[in-house]
Amino acid sequence: MSLKDNVSYYDEFAAGYEQRRHHGYHRFLDDEQAQLVRSHLRPGDRVLEIGCGTGLLLTRLAEHDGDVVGVDLSPGMLEHARARGLDVHESGAERLPFDDASFDLAFSFKVLAHIRDIGDALAECTRVLRPGGTAIMEFYNPSSLRGLRKALIRDRISGDTREDQVYTRFDTLAEARRLVAAAGLRPTGYRGLIVVTPFAQVHSVPALGGLLRGAERAASALPLGRLGGFMSIIARKGGNIS
Repeated sequence: MSLKDNVSYYDEFAAGYEQRRHHGYHRFLDDEQAQLVRSHLRPGDRVLEIGCGTGLLLTRLAEHDGDVVGVDLSPGMLEHARARGLDVHESGAERLPFDDASFDLAFSFKVLAHIRDIGDALAECTRVLRPGGTAIMEFYNPSSLRGLRKALIRDRISGDTREDQVYTRFDTLAEARRLVAAAGLRPTGYRGLIVVTPFAQVHSVPALGGLLRGAERAASALPLGRLGGFMSIIARKGGNIS
């Protein structure tokens, strides 16, 4: 079976992308990821989101007093982001349209897992960061309930597209750290999200959804976070790589 190219997939996805993103599981993910970024922001930092989609996370960072910029390869996604008045640019992660050392913080969620040349994308992140800058890069973790489910079930993710029709990679925590370090970044920590949730739909059950969100926040702050389905590596540019 041939795989869809990412531009076609995300343009197809753009029309209905936000239908489920404003409540339950998806809103929880976006809120937690935005909070992770905020926790590493300093006043005046210039911020880049790599793979900004329709701008849901950039909108959550609108109160930041520095520049907040996004890139995405999908014109369809960017149409929605521009309608929100966001500063966004059409670009893939492997070749960013910015000068060296342009940003203080760069982050990317749900994107690296769909990039074949992940080393090129991480190297570009390193290039556009200023010395001492922070990167927050998310990977899909095979050592998780979500990873196990994805290995067994191929969900329909948009229109007529199933998950096995889109390139997707899974990297363990150790593998993700190695990839980040190979790009010239120094891993300083990690945050794993979606540790105890078996599938997204359970967050739609009012009482159960609230309990799960509380359990997810608690688990992500413990060593259990290494079992999160979404694994964010926090890293710095500069210094020795251990």
